[in-house]
Amino acid sequence: MTTRGVRATARIEARSDGRGGTALPVLDGAGPLALRRTRSGGTEARVTLVGAMSGPLGGDRLAVEARVGRDAHLRVGSAAATIALPGQAGGEARYDVRLDVAEGGELHWLPEQLISAGGSELAVATRVDLRPGARLVLREEQVLGRAGEEPGRLTSRMTVRYDGRTLLDQEVACGPGAPGGWDGPAVLAGRRALGQLLVVRPEFEREPPTARPLGEYAALSPLAGPAALVTALAPDALLLRRVMDDALDRLVRRGHEAPSPAA
Repeated sequence: MTTRGVRATARIEARSDGRGGTALPVLDGAGPLALRRTRSGGTEARVTLVGAMSGPLGGDRLAVEARVGRDAHLRVGSAAATIALPGQAGGEARYDVRLDVAEGGELHWLPEQLISAGGSELAVATRVDLRPGARLVLREEQVLGRAGEEPGRLTSRMTVRYDGRTLLDQEVACGPGAPGGWDGPAVLAGRRALGQLLVVRPEFEREPPTARPLGEYAALSPLAGPAALVTALAPDALLLRRVMDDALDRLVRRGHEAPSPAA
């Protein structure tokens, strides 16, 4: 930790153990980013990210890296929501997520919500590199402000590449100082919870999911590759998670037919 904030990187590496399971030769937490191995399920290794300190705070530079080897299966979640807060150091905090999945590998990246508290400034950058035949489930949920609170400044960019080709590259900025109109009817429409669910599966190359609305403020879109993207807005985190869970259940566990539009 310095007067400019905390610098910390957590690293996870998953490899096939050669016996039908997945080993974790690298599980290295740092600073506020603690990693805990949890009970594995079948071929899958499971890791929980535990916040050992408050944050990210203004001035912090945090990063999480995960590498999934050939034929390895990894599921990563978090123990609680991440809350971006203003810090004594002031200024913008950064949170970088770097994910790499080899051929035949599978990664489920399912953290809890990121909450942008009033007065905070946070830039999140997620970069994913997938080899041919890799599988991915990635959920990102953001909540603008705590109950009765205006949000902080939040900028989030996600870049996903498959076999060297860009599947997705998008950025959203919300809160004070963000481009005008971010809360208008063409963007968030007054909603305070926003999320996206990206599912990459080789079978989508042959039979992509059908684009359709998933209720008033959610939609499923096939991407130019073996991938589908669900984007959603909701008035609160609970309703957003309900939409995300329904879409995930349909896309991953029951095939790729989209859920019926929410009531």
